[in-house]
Amino acid sequence: MMKAAPPLSLKDRLLEFFSRHPRETFKMSEIVRRLTIPKERHPELRQTLRELERKNLIRREERKHYGHVKPPESHHVIGTLRILKQGGGIVQLHAPHEGEVRISQRLMKTGLNSDIVRVAIFAHPSSIHQKNMNRDKSLPEGEIVEVIKRSGEPIVGQLEKSKHFTFVAPDDSRIHRDVFIPAGKTHGARPGDKVVAVVEEWQSAHLNPEGAIIEVLGKKGEVRAEMLSVARMFNLPTHFPREVIEESQEIPGTIPEEEYRGRLDLRKELCFTIDPEDAKDFDDAVSLEILPHGDYKLGVHIADVSHYVKEGSALDREALKRGTSVYLADEVIPMLPEKLSNEVCSLRPYEDRLTFSAMMILDDKGVLKDYTLEKSIINSRRRFTYEEVQKILDTGRGDHAQSLRQMHDLAQILLKKRMKEGSIDFETAEVKFRFDDEGKPVEIVKKKRLDAHRLIEDFMLLANKTVAGHIVHAKNEKGSAEAHLRPFVYRVHDSPDAEKIQELAAFVGQFGYALNASGGITSTALQKLLNDIRGKEEEAVINEVAIRSMAKAVYSPKNIGHFGLGFKHYTHFTSPIRRYPDLVVHRLLMEYQPLPVRQAGDSGLPERPVRASRPGERSREAGLAGKHGMTVKRRQELLKRLPEISSQASLMELRAMEAERESVKVMQVEYMKRHLGDEFRAVVSGVAHFGLFVEIADLLVEGLIRVRDLEDDYYIYDEKNYALVGRRTKKRYRLGDKVTVQVVRVDPEEREIDFVLVD
Repeated sequence: MMKAAPPLSLKDRLLEFFSRHPRETFKMSEIVRRLTIPKERHPELRQTLRELERKNLIRREERKHYGHVKPPESHHVIGTLRILKQGGGIVQLHAPHEGEVRISQRLMKTGLNSDIVRVAIFAHPSSIHQKNMNRDKSLPEGEIVEVIKRSGEPIVGQLEKSKHFTFVAPDDSRIHRDVFIPAGKTHGARPGDKVVAVVEEWQSAHLNPEGAIIEVLGKKGEVRAEMLSVARMFNLPTHFPREVIEESQEIPGTIPEEEYRGRLDLRKELCFTIDPEDAKDFDDAVSLEILPHGDYKLGVHIADVSHYVKEGSALDREALKRGTSVYLADEVIPMLPEKLSNEVCSLRPYEDRLTFSAMMILDDKGVLKDYTLEKSIINSRRRFTYEEVQKILDTGRGDHAQSLRQMHDLAQILLKKRMKEGSIDFETAEVKFRFDDEGKPVEIVKKKRLDAHRLIEDFMLLANKTVAGHIVHAKNEKGSAEAHLRPFVYRVHDSPDAEKIQELAAFVGQFGYALNASGGITSTALQKLLNDIRGKEEEAVINEVAIRSMAKAVYSPKNIGHFGLGFKHYTHFTSPIRRYPDLVVHRLLMEYQPLPVRQAGDSGLPERPVRASRPGERSREAGLAGKHGMTVKRRQELLKRLPEISSQASLMELRAMEAERESVKVMQVEYMKRHLGDEFRAVVSGVAHFGLFVEIADLLVEGLIRVRDLEDDYYIYDEKNYALVGRRTKKRYRLGDKVTVQVVRVDPEEREIDFVLVD
């Protein structure tokens, strides 16, 4: 059956009617006729009209004419709609406004995900100008008054046919309406096929949208069709435009001789990469030297993508559009073409590569004493995997064992310092798959977080923090801070909402853990909780809920700090092959910091390096460019563009995370199809009136035990205590309980797994 629009109350029908005719007024008799209201409901109509007028939701003019209360134009804002799974949506406002507006389901009109819409704000207009509107959990509310531009986002679903209609039932639970497919627009698809459709017309919320099928992915339930549907559902571009490929092919595979001049020459330095076993793009390399007086000289060398991808080029426009590389369960959808991501930019061993290096001097307590930020050239001596490095750390034997041990020692110093200063160390559980020749998963392996991972993580965190600090602590010639004059992209993380933390405290309390959330939460209290659950079966469940209770880290030109890391300033500098903001940060550093001209072969690294091109030490050429290394016009351009870039990057990052999560679910379900009837140890991860959610800790596979399958008693839902309680036996199933379950049903189309309890 096609999903019809839910029936509207008389009040909602009136509001919807007046919003469609904002410039007209109507007598009651006209309203009766237009809405076909029967005589017996006329008293209710009069009462509802008076109520709406009293609440200033409609207006009444002379001679009892009623009309829409059209907000002043200043209440109208434009933004991009993001539809929520639970119904309704959030509109991310476009400049010059900031923040978000919540839209209830009944006021969505015909808005679809990622549409650009005009919104009428119900709240006071000043609310959209607050510096940090999203810190307040009660977002301003509004209604969509116009769809300005359709996103054209494809809708993935299953083609179905009723007696009279052919329609697509969307996979995405955020899309609450089926798409009607007229005759001749099925693209050869048959009922039961997984298809991609686009909406071509949707004029009224009372009708279903009409569209056309543009691609047939395969039969529903087949693993390849389901994986393709994930890519299409999230509108992930699987091919590069021709002009982008052509532009990338024009890039030379070798470094021109002139590029060797003017760069910090680090080819004689011992540096190497450490990445996952299946990685093909190597963004970063590291080096370390112990100085005579005991300080560490740490080098973090990042692929100089900005040298190849010029602002405004076809490559640049496509990278901005994509925002990030997407790592699905069985493939990578890269931000840049392979010629760049896997070849000329990738820091492959024994090949000269252009880089941007952060050379940092630290004492034995991990305190940063000095640094330089310079364009450089390196030649990596080794491509390590995390597992190889871990084995060398454990045994003390292997390539560059001494250097790796020194790196490990420094990383441990940095980690302890960071934790002491307020960082939260979330253990985010992840899985990887091993596939057969047909691309089907035959094994699920839970990833282990090794000391080798921490080594690279803390070196990258330090480099990112150092770069952000270079901007924040910049001084002008008079010694005054000028960070506010330097447009920049920060990675920010707001403090968590108090109500969500209270919910987290109640949640972990059911597992027997305490979280003191009175008077706000501190990172120290959260870290104590994470330490308490480490190694326990419920660790993954609690970690996931704790992460969801946090605000989301985003990109922003406004520096509000990073709560999760405990940093006052932070950015992303270390992954320009796969993240667009990092590429922008590289460009901005160069605009603020013109580099000195060097002779070929000049390492430029004294035992105590000078600070990196501090303002006041700029060259004459930099002064000619303007007070801040750029013209006033350029600065104004950045002030306008960086909020847009930050918003786009944050949106694409969220989309990538959701797609990656959905692709993992597809593969987990496909894997469990081979294990019908098998038994597993699991932990109760959620409780609802219809059943128990359980998670197999080793596989991170979640499924449902339905109440109807708890046959030994009639169970009652105890919402307050997150439990199901047997009426007769008083048997209780609670969050965190360890249980043994058997797989009884796997539905690849719905991506659902059902279990039953095993005594």
